[in-house]
Amino acid sequence: MTDTRRRVKVYTLNEDRQWDDRGTGHVSSGYVERLKGTSLLVRAESDGSLLLESKINPNTAYQKQQDTLIVWSEAENYDLALSFQEKAGCDEIWEKICQVQGKDPSVDITQDVVDESEEERFDDMSSPGLELPPCELNRLEDLAELVASSLPSPLRREKLALAVENEGYIRKLLEMFRVCEDLENREGLHHLYEIIKGIFLLNRTALFEVMFSEECIMDVIGCLEFDPALSQPRRHREFLTKTARFKEVIPISDPELRQKIHQTYRVQYIQDMVLPTPSVFEENMLSTLHSFIFFNKVEIVGMLQDDEKFLTDLFAQLTDEATDDDKRHELVNFLKEFCAFSQTLQPQNRDAFFKTLSNMGILPALEVILGMDDVQVRGAATDIFSYLVEYNPSMVREFVMQESQQNDDDILLINLIIEHMICDTDPELGGAVQLMGLLRTLVDPENMLATANKTEKTEFLSFFYKHCMHVLSAPLLANTTEEKPSKDDFQTSQLLALILELLTFCVEHHTYHIKNYIINKDILRRVLVLTASQHAFLALCALRFMRRIIGLKDEFYNRYIMRNFLFEPVIKAFLNNGSRYNLMNSAIIEMFEYVRVDVKSLTAHIVENYWKALEDVNYVQTFKGLKLRYEQQRERQDNPKLDSMRSILRNHRFRRDARTLEDEEEMWFNTDEDDLEDGEAVVPPSDKMKSEEDLMEPISKFMERKKMKDSDDKEVLGKSSLSGRQNPSFKLSFSGSTKTSLSSPPSSASLNPGSPGSPGSPGPGARSSPSTTAVTTKGGLVGLVDYPDDDDDEDEEEEEEDVESKEDPLPPSKKSKLSS
Repeated sequence: MTDTRRRVKVYTLNEDRQWDDRGTGHVSSGYVERLKGTSLLVRAESDGSLLLESKINPNTAYQKQQDTLIVWSEAENYDLALSFQEKAGCDEIWEKICQVQGKDPSVDITQDVVDESEEERFDDMSSPGLELPPCELNRLEDLAELVASSLPSPLRREKLALAVENEGYIRKLLEMFRVCEDLENREGLHHLYEIIKGIFLLNRTALFEVMFSEECIMDVIGCLEFDPALSQPRRHREFLTKTARFKEVIPISDPELRQKIHQTYRVQYIQDMVLPTPSVFEENMLSTLHSFIFFNKVEIVGMLQDDEKFLTDLFAQLTDEATDDDKRHELVNFLKEFCAFSQTLQPQNRDAFFKTLSNMGILPALEVILGMDDVQVRGAATDIFSYLVEYNPSMVREFVMQESQQNDDDILLINLIIEHMICDTDPELGGAVQLMGLLRTLVDPENMLATANKTEKTEFLSFFYKHCMHVLSAPLLANTTEEKPSKDDFQTSQLLALILELLTFCVEHHTYHIKNYIINKDILRRVLVLTASQHAFLALCALRFMRRIIGLKDEFYNRYIMRNFLFEPVIKAFLNNGSRYNLMNSAIIEMFEYVRVDVKSLTAHIVENYWKALEDVNYVQTFKGLKLRYEQQRERQDNPKLDSMRSILRNHRFRRDARTLEDEEEMWFNTDEDDLEDGEAVVPPSDKMKSEEDLMEPISKFMERKKMKDSDDKEVLGKSSLSGRQNPSFKLSFSGSTKTSLSSPPSSASLNPGSPGSPGSPGPGARSSPSTTAVTTKGGLVGLVDYPDDDDDEDEEEEEEDVESKEDPLPPSKKSKLSS
């Protein structure tokens, strides 16, 4: 079994006729039992996974191009290519392919044999070669018919290609073209158009090398000007020789490189402009033309990269203050196209390419260019910067942190990027969107490195929040100094939405950096001013920002929200939206529903301060649920004995079916012991038993209190203080059926999140889960029940889990998990 391991890159041709990079690995050839034949195997160098397993089929045509490339088609519209790092490896695999197919390794293509009708195969086998008519003016029509008839048959197409190649027929055809053009023989020119177009569809590299040579390519383009479908010929040659100009921004001394650049431009022009749009059947016949352009670009990048004098002169002129604006514009456009060409390189070569640019000082050069006034130059520099960020964001982060030690904040590269994002003059902010994506990549902790000596995340985020965050948030802070946005036009709103999107990303992915910034700069209050914007998308961005903060369940954030009464602008927006069923309505209700289920401290804050504004909202149960959850929480705080009573009553209640009990036991045994708070013990119910006389007093008191509450159900609960704390007032005045005004002035005894018993800090009663609010006796058995109109079954489940939670004390996190 042969096993010649060579380093290769695997490419496949996609639907857009572009080569997709499938990975780098090592190729070998050997017999594969499953495929019943000798196959090419490529295993990834990173993890050894199989990138390619392709049987060397005797009927498949393999092409060897440019000494290091093997291309073939495995099926219709599925082309493959192996690009070798070494010529020796390519030669070795090519010999193996030729050995399997019984061909001479000196050829550059193995013959293509496909299934055809028996009659056609017999006819073709009887004639070993295809004989071309002599290249004469009166035989051009016969030759055009021969080419057209050969294209549908792969075997005849192959024989035609060999005949054209062996007889040097292309040069003869181009001589005939010059004769016909001199004689103005329009019929002969039309036949030559069909012949040359057919030769393109033969998809043969050897023919392309002749047609695209310096002495032939302009005549080939000339032949393609005389399309029979057009009344007048095209003027492609005139455009290429007079209009299109080759600009050498830096003189190129290598004549081979210069010729390769000319050739690539012209072939690209032929593909894009000269050749007619291929039909569905013809498109796959031009795959070799795509490959020719692709690998030419790879070769150009490699030759430029190896020319150290060229790159040195390029960057020297870019950063030279004496360079005039037109020259600098050309230099930047060249560098942009140079970076675009680099995308065709294999990963290891692309690494070397960007490393070379970095060593040459591309980032300091971009910093100079971005500080210029020319919009086009800045746009090209932004595109170059995007290539660098996408390739290696760590390299960019390291540069900006180093320059901060020497330069002021105003001229830092990253701050220049932020300023260009803010000052984008495009009404649709296309450039700002691109720059925001680059900033997001730079501040994303997922692509930051952690080494033994340093942590990039800590260092860069500390730098960013110290030197750059104030620049990013400046438009937001400037526009939210009052109760409504000071500027509410579409372009400003779009910019603020982009900034909010990036800040929301920071809330999700950064920890104490963004938390300190939001609390110290009172960012959330300023953001919520935008809920009054006339643009719904901006108001929703502000809501999304607050929702992400609440979703973190961080008590620092919760105390900050309660201390500054930051739900007030949200409730104002909710009431101003009225009864309209839209995205704003749904987003706000979802936020309150999340608070009801998961955030006890905010639940109490909302009910105590804003219940009067929300009590009439009946089309959803969210706000009534908030009130119920708040009442249950207060009952636990006011009646600590009630919890122990429930523990005993639990033993006298009706039992549910065994399956329900098994589910509850499974929930308990799935609870981690680590989740129990220090010092808590799991006490069996029998240890908490009390006498019946001890229970009667709290039961009767509880029943009396319930009756009193039923008679005065519509009074605002905020009048009674929680843990002796005076609640901030929340006043409402109604001047109509829909208009509501809010005011919640802070008082001297406003909410203090850190005080004992307050929602922000776990007090003695804060550990209790939501409980039931009524006691009833049925059939001689006592039980706790709370059956709202629509939630009988759900609340019974909650009640039983509450009693169990008192039997078996759990930490708050587990109680909330069970009660929900």
